[in-house]
Amino acid sequence: MTELSDTPFFDAFAIHDVAPPLLPGRPHRSWMDEFTDRQPYRCLPLTMANSTGWEITCPFTLDISWNGGPGAEDITLSSPDPKAHIAGLAVSHFREGIVTFHTGYIFKTPPGWAVTCGGPPNWPKDGIYALSGLIETDWLPFPFTMNWQMTRKGKVRFEKDEPFCFITLSEHRRLEAVQPKVKSMKQDAVLTADYKLWNESRNDFIARLAAREDSAVSDGWQRHYMKGEKPTGARVDAEHNTKRRLKKPLDVRGGALLKR
Repeated sequence: MTELSDTPFFDAFAIHDVAPPLLPGRPHRSWMDEFTDRQPYRCLPLTMANSTGWEITCPFTLDISWNGGPGAEDITLSSPDPKAHIAGLAVSHFREGIVTFHTGYIFKTPPGWAVTCGGPPNWPKDGIYALSGLIETDWLPFPFTMNWQMTRKGKVRFEKDEPFCFITLSEHRRLEAVQPKVKSMKQDAVLTADYKLWNESRNDFIARLAAREDSAVSDGWQRHYMKGEKPTGARVDAEHNTKRRLKKPLDVRGGALLKR
């Protein structure tokens, strides 16, 4: 059995001299910016998911056209950039409206750790759907691809600098040792009391907000989760994050030979 590692690392080996940009996930989304009062940013789980990983972004604008047919020839890839090397980025390989993107890297992670890839979280894209995968990058000596499936015939555009792949790390082998248990909330008196207090507070706040009570309207929303507070107002004992800024990859291609 492979010994699991407690020392995480994440190496991205560029296959060619030029590879798509690899950047920390951005917390913002255009649809969230355009929302009334930017309300989606009040949902901390959304913004944390947006930035819990790294993006691989398009080096040029890519247009995908699909006539609805099952063959590879039914998908057309093009770009308004005359210098775009389309075949180096994307191809129609699996057919059935699926477009395959080349990440440009071979990724290495510690024993027991894998890369999970998919589309950028909370970034809906009309007409196409990101397929997800988990890759055992603790041993893999060749690259994986990122695949998107058209959901209807038509045209979809990936703008330059738009992420076509979002990757994060998963210590997936430890998951097999986890035994989920379904319990009654009555088995935990403290949890039951906290939930009852939260529920009463929530219902009261919604009623006051509906009645346009000044204090409720001024607050706009309750912030228990955002602040890391219990309904009593007490701070939680656990570590609580409201922002995540992952490290930008260091380019060490001119450095010494890496050994693990």
